[in-house]
Amino acid sequence: MADVTLRTFLHPRNWYALLILACVIVISWLPQPVLWILGNALGWFFSLFNSPARRVASRNIELCFPELSPDERRRLVRRHLRASGVAVLNLGVAWFAPAWRLRRVVTLRDEHHLNAALANGRNVILLAPHFIGLDIGGIRVSMDQKVVSMYRRSRSPLLEYLFQRRGRFGAVMVMHLASLRTLLKSIRDGMWFYYLPDQDIGERSSVFAPFFGVPAATVTALSRIAESTNAAVVPCTTRILPYGRGCEVRFHPALENFPGGDPAEDARRMNREIEQWVREMPEQYLWSYRRFKTRPNNEPSLYSKK
Repeated sequence: MADVTLRTFLHPRNWYALLILACVIVISWLPQPVLWILGNALGWFFSLFNSPARRVASRNIELCFPELSPDERRRLVRRHLRASGVAVLNLGVAWFAPAWRLRRVVTLRDEHHLNAALANGRNVILLAPHFIGLDIGGIRVSMDQKVVSMYRRSRSPLLEYLFQRRGRFGAVMVMHLASLRTLLKSIRDGMWFYYLPDQDIGERSSVFAPFFGVPAATVTALSRIAESTNAAVVPCTTRILPYGRGCEVRFHPALENFPGGDPAEDARRMNREIEQWVREMPEQYLWSYRRFKTRPNNEPSLYSKK
C-alpha cells in the first residue's frame, strides 16, 4: 500500500473516514482537563457492555492477579477502561497537535539515565512496553531525537494514515520484521530504536517466558539487536497523569549486563522488568491485548468463551 494522504479521503467511499478524521483533529485542540473528563466518560460507557476488549482485559487481569478478589479485579478492569478512554482521546494530540502543545502536554523525566548510556558511547534501544500512552510518548521522544520504530501496515486507509502520523517529527517507521537490515543500520547510525517488546507474534523467533507466572510467547530479538548494534537497553514508560495534568515519559536505568548470552534468560529477565512497571500503574497496561494468545504444546486457548 502506498503512503496515504489527505487526498485519499476525498473519494466518496472514504467520506466516513474523513468525518472521523475531522473529529480527531478537533479533539486534539481540547484542553487536557476536558479530555480527561471526556475520556473517563467514554471508558465508563464502554465498561457497560460485554465487549471483546472488556472480556480480554478481564481475563488477562484474572490470570495476572490471582491474588485479587473478584470485586478488586472488576474495579481494576473499570479503571483500565476509563484510562484507555483518556488514552484514545490523547491520540489526537499525539497525531495532530503542534509541537509546542505536545511539549507542554508531555514531559520527560529521568533523562540522566539516557545521558549515562550515551556518555559510554553506546547506541540506544528504548524498551517501551505496551502501556496505553506509548504512542504519545514515542512521538514526544521523536521530537528531540531521531527515532526508528516498527509497525504493521493496515488495510484501512484511515488507520494507515494515522499510523503514518507517528513519523511526523522525523521518526522512521519500518515494516515489522521485514526490514531488519534497515533497522540495524539506523541504530548503528545513531537513531534510537523505540521497541515494543511484549507482543505475541507466535512461536517463531519466540520463547515461552513467564509473565506474571503465565507462560507467554516472548520475542528474543532484543538480545540479538542489542548485541549487534552495541546498544544500551533503556526502559521507557509513558504514564497518563490524573485530572488532565498531561502525560509523563519516564526513562529507567539501562539494563545491566544485557544481553547476557542466553536469549531465553534475557526474555525472562525482560518480562520480570515489565512486571515491575505494570504493578506501579496496573490500570495503564494494555490488558485488552491477547498477550497469552499463543500457547505452548498446543494447550487450549486461555481466551475461550466459558
